[in-house]
Amino acid sequence: MKIIGYETFKVPPRWLFLKIETDEGVIGWGEPIIEGRADTVQAAVQELMTYLIGKDPLRIEDHWAVMYRGGFYRGGPILMSAISGIDQALWDIKGKYYQAPVYQLLGGACRDSIRVYSWIGGDRPSDVAKAAQDAVERGFTAIKMNATEELQFIDSYAKVEQVVERVASIRQAVGNHIGIGIDFHGRVHKPMAKVLAKELEPYHPMFIEEPVLPENNEALRDIANLTSIPIATGERMFSRWDFKKLLADGYVDIIQPDLSHAGGITECKKIASMAEAYDVALAPHCPLGPIALAACLQVDATAYNAFIQEQSLGIHYNKGSDLLDYLVDPKVFQYENGYVQIPQGHGLGIEINEDHVRKMAAVGHNWKNPVWRHKDGSVAEW
Repeated sequence: MKIIGYETFKVPPRWLFLKIETDEGVIGWGEPIIEGRADTVQAAVQELMTYLIGKDPLRIEDHWAVMYRGGFYRGGPILMSAISGIDQALWDIKGKYYQAPVYQLLGGACRDSIRVYSWIGGDRPSDVAKAAQDAVERGFTAIKMNATEELQFIDSYAKVEQVVERVASIRQAVGNHIGIGIDFHGRVHKPMAKVLAKELEPYHPMFIEEPVLPENNEALRDIANLTSIPIATGERMFSRWDFKKLLADGYVDIIQPDLSHAGGITECKKIASMAEAYDVALAPHCPLGPIALAACLQVDATAYNAFIQEQSLGIHYNKGSDLLDYLVDPKVFQYENGYVQIPQGHGLGIEINEDHVRKMAAVGHNWKNPVWRHKDGSVAEW
């Protein structure tokens, strides 16, 4: 079997899909995307695919090594996201070729389902307590919210109080046993992250996420020494080498690699195993599309330390096009009692509605994240 062609599809709301074709009619789908940089990743996919045309798609480890090590400059969000989508598509082909879900080719499942959480916003707050209640009524047992608006290095306690009030209102609305993930989104600098971690502790968050930017991960030591709240990070880390020091330092409790950014199934399975050796949990980042989610679930099935999965159904980014719109059978991601079953179909376990993909690719998108500024005019972290 040989790879004979590929196509990319830039589809709303902000995704890029990849289809790889073989001479035996087996096709695979991947989702190579950096949110806000779809065209740049698309160009990287095109460059990498020139090597793969004519190659055996089943030699995934070798192809991954060439795509990563074959360039003198390596790593980073663009190249690793391009590799990620290609890797997902190759695993989809391999599973279909062997007529098995990907997780069976990774050693088999250690779970039948995994807990999922729902986004409720929180940084430009409306009624987050009501949004949390709505999620619980839909069956979710955990939610995640953005913690803050923009914060200066040193900011006012008024903003801290606003965060605490929002979290308190959620806790009051949904009770003590619903998980609340609080995403600092890297927009909080160390001085204010220390304040927030202490102030939020009485509300027993499930975790605080990216309390500082990953380039400032050394600050996790100070934050971890101040709080018992589990610390999560990793969505902006792109390989096992990025995670190596983070895990060795011992100040993280949950890692969140993104299977569309951190090298796909091949690399994230290895990152998950590294984390297990440090007694660190896995909660893959995935505010993206159905292919990315399917890839996450295949890894979740085989990763002993996976405990919860992000998913984007109904997220504020998905206006006009949502997670299930691109699937032939949307019931494959049917959430029940806060859990989703691991897909059992061949490959990634989903069937993409190619007609709808082509229709929406004609619409396309030009999604960019907002640029925030502080009151003094300086650029704020988003």
